[in-house]
Amino acid sequence: EVQLVESGGGLVQAGGSLRLSCATSGFPFSSYHMSWARQAPGKELEWIGASFSYGVGTYYAESVKDRFTISRDNAKNTLYLQMNNLKTEDTAVYYCATGRRPPFTQKGQGTQVTVSS
Repeated sequence: EVQLVESGGGLVQAGGSLRLSCATSGFPFSSYHMSWARQAPGKELEWIGASFSYGVGTYYAESVKDRFTISRDNAKNTLYLQMNNLKTEDTAVYYCATGRRPPFTQKGQGTQVTVSS
């Protein structure tokens, strides 16, 4: 059974940082492209970045480029999202998912990130 479990969300002030984790199981993590996406209240799911399989590269949406960094630990089957210089508009539920872009075949339950001004 494929499982994706996000953690690390919380409340942070604008300008602060958070690191999200996505623990995975049930599939060969290292050979999968993985993504992070987010959904703000009343808005559609927004893809924010992806990590290529085997960690050969990453790419990001313009909205988070230079502030967010995706990394992966293939030995631990875990995906990470380091978020710096957070803005109030980054408030959303953050999801990890399999694949490079939506639509995603597998997605976790999400973790809430709230950025206060």
